[in-house]
Amino acid sequence: MKIRQLRYFTRVVERGSMGKAAQDFGVVTSALSQQISRLESELSTRLLQRSATGVMPTDAGLAFFRQAQLALRHIDEAGRAARQARLSGHVSVGMAPTTASVMALPLIKAMRERYPDVRFHLVEALSGHLATMLNARQLDLAIVFNAESGRRWIIEPLLEEKLFIIAATDFSPFPEHTSATLRDICEIPLAMPTDMHGLRALLAQAGRQLDLSPNVTLEIDSLAILMETVSAGLIATVQPGAALARLRHKSLKMAELSDPGLTRRNLLVSLSDEEMSPAALAARVVMRQVALQQVREGKWLGAALAPAPEKDQVPPNTDRR
Repeated sequence: MKIRQLRYFTRVVERGSMGKAAQDFGVVTSALSQQISRLESELSTRLLQRSATGVMPTDAGLAFFRQAQLALRHIDEAGRAARQARLSGHVSVGMAPTTASVMALPLIKAMRERYPDVRFHLVEALSGHLATMLNARQLDLAIVFNAESGRRWIIEPLLEEKLFIIAATDFSPFPEHTSATLRDICEIPLAMPTDMHGLRALLAQAGRQLDLSPNVTLEIDSLAILMETVSAGLIATVQPGAALARLRHKSLKMAELSDPGLTRRNLLVSLSDEEMSPAALAARVVMRQVALQQVREGKWLGAALAPAPEKDQVPPNTDRR
């Protein structure tokens, strides 16, 4: 017995007509009549007496009508209660510093607006640290750049980010044009995070494919300090456009790295659905929406939406940091 059948039946009794009830629901009369017949078959009793002028409930139909009305009233009340109830609970979310530069504030605002009773915990850390925290169940969700093999995570491709070489306006040497290749910049001294950071691993891998090694002369595992050093004109760096989100007042220049495949994937990663609380499941939806909104509004420099996955869970990437 389906709720739809109860609604059809009670409306037919109230209207005294199959045709009028079908019109109310926007369905053809034959489809509505078929559902009523299935209901009668399931109950093994005739509920309606049909005639040329309309329909009337039988004795059994009248008794069923009263109980069906009561059941539908309870169902409607349950739905209202569910819609009015505020989601509560706790969720922990992790982001790398560049991602947080673009995502953190809009995400916090969205969560407070939609789920004010959810206790929201935001962690900013290097992507390698985020993966460790996710495995230790210290985070429910994170945006990372590689997914380690053997992890039972829900992984959703989110964004693809272009990479740029960035330096102070008076820094030299620097590419003359707005785009460059790794070979063009291989002699420029760079400040980069250490090898445990996904961006450094991506740059190193691209260099190996070209049989060259980027000239990393300074390692800094803090985006704020790294970009402060670059802004001071001491060195250049390779970063996604999001690294500039908090530096709009700085005098910096940039050139896009145009080597094929030299982009950074952003993956929305979470524990399995069975391990996720309702608050965490809701936060995952909000994170996806906020990220896409930032891209569509042009607030995420160099980012493009990733192709939609065929399934929620994709095979883990085998790249290692």
